[in-house]
Amino acid sequence: MYNSRKLVFIFKLFLFAIFASFIYVILTCFITEYTSDHFHKNVKYIKGSYGHTFTRLNEVKRTKNIDILFLGSSHAYRGFDTRIFNKEGYSSFNLGSSSQTPLQTMILLNRYIENLNPKLIIYEVYPETFSIDGVESSLDIISNDINDKESLILLFQTKNIKVLNTLIFGLYKDIFYNNSNYYENRKKGEDYYISGGFVQSNFKQFKNVKYKDKQAWKLKKRQFNNFSKNIEIIKNKHIKLLLVQAPITVAKYQTYTNNDEFDIKMESFGDYINFNNNSCLNDSLHFYDNNHLNQAGVEIFNKELIRKLNFLQIKL
Repeated sequence: MYNSRKLVFIFKLFLFAIFASFIYVILTCFITEYTSDHFHKNVKYIKGSYGHTFTRLNEVKRTKNIDILFLGSSHAYRGFDTRIFNKEGYSSFNLGSSSQTPLQTMILLNRYIENLNPKLIIYEVYPETFSIDGVESSLDIISNDINDKESLILLFQTKNIKVLNTLIFGLYKDIFYNNSNYYENRKKGEDYYISGGFVQSNFKQFKNVKYKDKQAWKLKKRQFNNFSKNIEIIKNKHIKLLLVQAPITVAKYQTYTNNDEFDIKMESFGDYINFNNNSCLNDSLHFYDNNHLNQAGVEIFNKELIRKLNFLQIKL
């Protein structure tokens, strides 16, 4: 008798959980769709957000069989100019995205590596992307790409309410609305999207800043675990790999006390170049902020990278 009552209680609890979940989904979609941002602060669904992610992920679906695939954060999509590589005879695509951690890289690899079928992957590895939770980049990709089983990995790993709510609303949009009618302007503010995934900014120079305080990268084990999975995916596809730490300003780079620790970790995964070592770039002349190169800096950096590719005899 006791067991039967317990089973009934569990069954009713199960039905209530289903009903409550259904109501939660309906309310999340309704409130987000029909009220102002003030009422849904835990939903960050922004189609055509910063960095031209929508345009890039729309273009990648039509791209196949390239020589070089670029992966990484904004240092990638603002740092590797596909036009420069094309002039050198390399077809390429830049699959970087804002604050892309190894978690989001894994999702994009799973979705697109088969069609892109690159001969070489240049994977930009910025220590900060190993130090953050990946929520910002998860929201960006959920809002601007298809949502499938890979999106659930973003949710389960970040365990964040904004990711949950944004994914619910993203699935609602995918099911009931046709995103093929959405158009993102190639020019947004000071940024201009270049076919192939690169974003060029209007030329400006950075006022050099000196930093007094030292700090250390707070590297997360979970992100290194995801990074290891990415390396395994790439190696299993028999794709050549080069890890690259793109340059930031010398003044900012020198504030970090554990740069050597990060370099040693990266070197354990394969060929790795840290362009912050012996950089010929000038903080004021070649950057537009303390993290990102201006176009003059991009051209110097990319030409040096191509020279390194030739030196390493990475033939495609």
